[in-house]
Amino acid sequence: MRILIAEQQHATYAALLREAQPQLLLQGSADPAELAQLAEGCEVWLGQPDLLGALLRQGHQPQWLQSTWAGITPLLAADLPRDYQLSRAVGIFAQVMAEYLLTYLLGHERQVLARRTSQLEQRWDARLPQSLAGRRVLLVGAGEIGQGVAQLLAPFGVELRGIARKPRALAGFAQVSDLDSLAQQVGWADYLINLLPDTEATRNVFDRALFACMQPSALFINVGRGVAVVDADLLDALQQEQLAGAVIDVCREEPLPPGHSFWTAPRLLLTGHSAAPTLPGAMAQLFLDNMQRFRVGTALRGQVDFSRGY
Repeated sequence: MRILIAEQQHATYAALLREAQPQLLLQGSADPAELAQLAEGCEVWLGQPDLLGALLRQGHQPQWLQSTWAGITPLLAADLPRDYQLSRAVGIFAQVMAEYLLTYLLGHERQVLARRTSQLEQRWDARLPQSLAGRRVLLVGAGEIGQGVAQLLAPFGVELRGIARKPRALAGFAQVSDLDSLAQQVGWADYLINLLPDTEATRNVFDRALFACMQPSALFINVGRGVAVVDADLLDALQQEQLAGAVIDVCREEPLPPGHSFWTAPRLLLTGHSAAPTLPGAMAQLFLDNMQRFRVGTALRGQVDFSRGY
């Protein structure tokens, strides 16, 4: 079995995989032209959807492709084949995502950015901070990552509700409602957090009407997909003080171009798509686990249903 690694960190992945299974036949690169040459004869691909999508478009195709991203949008284009097994990265992001969210939840309660501004102005800021205990958090997206985040937020005493495709009971959530109930739920939340994947049903969800339902003291955090937010509507909501602020990790266009209104929007913090990086060690373990499943013909972890888009 020949394995193609299409990753910026291909050498790191190759070293990790060879350490675990020295017999593996590995070829890797981050250069599109070189990958096109290496892909011939490789039945298993591991790597970034953007690089591997280009190979599929050139007519190369694996039996199984393991994405190193949770999102697999570049592989879902209408002109690409779908007659192969595709699995996305799962089970490796909850810890780093929860750490990211806690950074900005605690920073908001502790007024970190405001205190930095006070320091620059040489103004003593003796305002007392608040606590996360009892704060109401609405996680829009209660899938694998959302459920892991819920477990890691629990010790901080937050009240947690979720939004998913279907209402259901989930550990860690007081209740989970469907996406149609979102407008009724947002007014309850002190923190509105988007974790939704990119599907037809999840685009432009966070619009003018939804922001108008929020508490003026609430913070919006987007770590799902940029296309879930109507940019102009978020900017208007911030300018009209319909919400306290926004932390935006993902945008419709990345990198965000110069001149975009997000750069200078009031009370908006950009974090450059850094919320939940893929850690090579954890990703290598997932790949090895899935490779064993692929060999014996059992269901892959994170196997994608092309009709659903995840």
